[in-house]
Amino acid sequence: MGANATALGWPEEFVDALVAHRLHVLRYDHRDTGRSTHLDITGYGLADMARDAVAVLDGHGIATAHVVGLSLGGTLGQLLALDHPHRLRTLTLMLTAALDVDFADQIRRAVEGLPTELPPPSPQVITSMAHRADPAPDLETALDRRVAEWRLLAGPGAPFDAEEFRRWERAAIAHAGTHQQPAAHAHATPVPTARGAELRRVSTPTLVIQGPLDPINPPPHGQHLAELIPGARCTAIPGLGHALPSALHQPIITAITDHIGRFERSTA
Repeated sequence: MGANATALGWPEEFVDALVAHRLHVLRYDHRDTGRSTHLDITGYGLADMARDAVAVLDGHGIATAHVVGLSLGGTLGQLLALDHPHRLRTLTLMLTAALDVDFADQIRRAVEGLPTELPPPSPQVITSMAHRADPAPDLETALDRRVAEWRLLAGPGAPFDAEEFRRWERAAIAHAGTHQQPAAHAHATPVPTARGAELRRVSTPTLVIQGPLDPINPPPHGQHLAELIPGARCTAIPGLGHALPSALHQPIITAITDHIGRFERSTA
């Protein structure tokens, strides 16, 4: 899942749809989220978080997997393809940016009004992210804030059911045992942008899913990423922003399962 997200960032309905395609689905809490270990000091990097994904596979005795990563999860997926390619059967990178994009610098340049080679996050998202770690006084306030954030992330004009996201966030809060939002990943050591050039040696069959309404990694971020990875395909899901509303689950599931099926047929 994405930055500061628990396993429940993948909604139950989304997971159930994958299982209906006879897939065995593993989702997990990133470190410093949900029921994973929480640290007072963030002394780790995104490369460590990628190794966490390998540890999850090891813990379940799984040699290889079809990996799907969203947002920060897409960054981790790229690292897996570079550093642990023997563990990947296929790779799906959703709503993310390539390793050669300096996300922090994108935000800085956007705030300062400087040009960027690829479009930066929207000003509204930047403002929302700046206040994400502010403590909420109670559960209902926390839910209100989270739903408002998801409405913004879903993108302008995207399908959005506020009660659906409220239900999902209530479950995530119950899972974590606290209504305070995690924010430690903002302090994790980023991946050097020079590693982006290494993507040209990736051999894992890769699908990139672009959200046309994504306010964090808007087009053409997805196409740029796909062009760096040999043989990668980029597909845009109409109406998709930087969220997973149930109204768009089916086209996303179809894109993922078609990609997996194409690989399975080619290796049969």
